[in-house]
Amino acid sequence: MGRSRPPFRRLTPAERRLWDAYPTGGWVDLRHGRETDASSGGAWGSKGLWGRSRVVRAEVISALVLDRGIGGSGRVPGVRLAGARIVGDLNLSDATIEAKVHLLDCHIAGTVSLNDARTRGVRLRRCDIFRFRASRATVDGLLDLDGSVVRAGVRLDNAHVTGQLRLSGTRVGTPGEAPYREPGADPPEAGSWNGPEGSEEPRTWESVALWAGGLVVDGSAFLRDMRATGGLRLIGARFSSGLYLQGAVVTADGSPAVHADHLQAAAAELGAGFTAHGTVRLRGARIGGVLSFHGAVLRARGRVLHLSHMQADELILLPESIEGEVNLGYSRFGVLFDRPESYPGDVRLNGLTYESLRGPATLADRLSWLRRDPGGYRPQPYEQLAAYCRRIGHEPDARRVLLARQRARRRTLRVPGRLWGRLLDGLVGYGYRPWLAGLWAALLLATGTAIFTQWPPHQIGLDESRHFNAFVYTLDLLVPVSVFEQRGAWEPAGLTQWLANGLIAAGWILATALIAGASRLLRPSNAP
Repeated sequence: MGRSRPPFRRLTPAERRLWDAYPTGGWVDLRHGRETDASSGGAWGSKGLWGRSRVVRAEVISALVLDRGIGGSGRVPGVRLAGARIVGDLNLSDATIEAKVHLLDCHIAGTVSLNDARTRGVRLRRCDIFRFRASRATVDGLLDLDGSVVRAGVRLDNAHVTGQLRLSGTRVGTPGEAPYREPGADPPEAGSWNGPEGSEEPRTWESVALWAGGLVVDGSAFLRDMRATGGLRLIGARFSSGLYLQGAVVTADGSPAVHADHLQAAAAELGAGFTAHGTVRLRGARIGGVLSFHGAVLRARGRVLHLSHMQADELILLPESIEGEVNLGYSRFGVLFDRPESYPGDVRLNGLTYESLRGPATLADRLSWLRRDPGGYRPQPYEQLAAYCRRIGHEPDARRVLLARQRARRRTLRVPGRLWGRLLDGLVGYGYRPWLAGLWAALLLATGTAIFTQWPPHQIGLDESRHFNAFVYTLDLLVPVSVFEQRGAWEPAGLTQWLANGLIAAGWILATALIAGASRLLRPSNAP
C-alpha cells in the first residue's frame, strides 16, 4: 500500500525529512556541529541556535504518530528526532499510539500532553520543554525525560508506566514559576490542597514541580540528580521496583519537598546527596525493603521528617545534616539504624515499634531520645525500648529504662504523688533497684548498733537477768513485726527513744516501698 500525501499544504525541509523517515523509524538529526544539548541554559528562545531549518510543527508529529500520514510499512514506524525546534503544543491526549516517540536535544515551546493516552515507550531526553502532562496515561515501556528541562512542571497523576520512569538529571520548575502560559492552555485545576500538619498556609497545585499522585510504575523510578524548584507530590504512588532519588535537590519553601503519604515501594533511596529544603512526608507509606536517608541533607522550618504510621523493613536515618523535628510515631520498622545526631530537635516516638536498633547510640542517648517528645510523657516508647533490651539479653538496661519511665511519669503527677514517687525512687528505685533497700537497712542497722552500744536502753523487767545486744535490738526495731522480742524487754530514754521510734517508722517505710516496688516490677505490662 502506498504512502498517503501529507495533510499539510507545505512542509519545512526538516518536516519533510521527518515525514520520509517515519515509516522505518529512522533518525532525523538536525543538530549542528558539536551542539548536542537543548536543555542548556541558552537554548530557550535563542534565534541563532534554533533557525528555520530546524523548525518542526507539533501538529506534524501528531499527524505521524496518530497514523494519518502513512499507509503501511514493513518496519516499525516511529518519530526519532534530534536537535529540532518544535513549535506549538504536542497534544496526543486520549490517543492510542503504536509508534515510538524519541526526541533528543529538542526545544519544545508548548505543552507535551499525553493525558488519558495509551502509548508505547516515550523518550524525551535532554529536551527543553515548557510543560509535560501525562495524567491517567498508560505507557507500555519506558517513560524517559533524563537530562531535560521542564519549566512548568510534570504531571503524571494516576498514570501507569509498565517499564521504568527516568527523570535523572532533569530540571523541573512549577506552573507558578513558568515564564508564560501558552494560549488556549487548560485552566488551573479546581481547588487547592492544604499543606500537611505544621503548614501555616494552603498551597495550590502551582507550587508542585512533579504531581504524580496515584502513579504506578512497574519498574524502577530513577530521579537521581534531579533539580526541582517546587515539591514532589507522590501521594498513593506505587513503585514496584523502587524509588531512587540519590543526588536530587528539591527546594520547596513553605510546602512539602516530598509529599508521599501512602506511597508503596520495594525500596526508597533518599540519600547519597539527596537534598530537601522542606518537609519530607511519608505518612502511611509501605516500603518493602530499605528506606535510606544515608548522606542526605534535610532542612525544614518545623518538621523535617514526617514518617508516622508507616512500615519499612529497615530505616537508615544517617543524614549528612538535618534540621527540624522528626516524627516516627506509630510506625513499624524491622531495623532502625540511626545515631544521636539524627535527631537535632524534637522527636515524636509514641507508638513506634522496631525489632532491632543499630548505630553508635548508647543507652543514655536512647533515654535522651525518649525524653524529647514534645507531647510530653508517653509510656509506650519506654516499654518498647525496655522490651528490646530484654529481647537481646540486656536485663539491667531494661530495668534502667523502666526506672526512667517511672521518673518521667512522676513529673506528670500532683504534689502528693510526686512526693511518694520520690520516696519510692530514693528507697528502692521504684522496685527496679531493690538493693537500695538493703543499703538503707544496713546503714540504719549500723547507726542504731553504734548508738545503742554507747547508750544502751534500760531493762524493763528486773525480775530476770538479760544480756543486751545492740545489734539484735536495732534489727528487731527495723523489722515491722517484732521477731526477737527485744522491743518489750528494753526501754530507751532521752534522745535514744526518738532514735528507736525512727527506726520502727523506717522499717515500715522500707517494707512498704519494697512491696510497692515489687508490685510494679511484677506487673504483666513490664514483661517482654
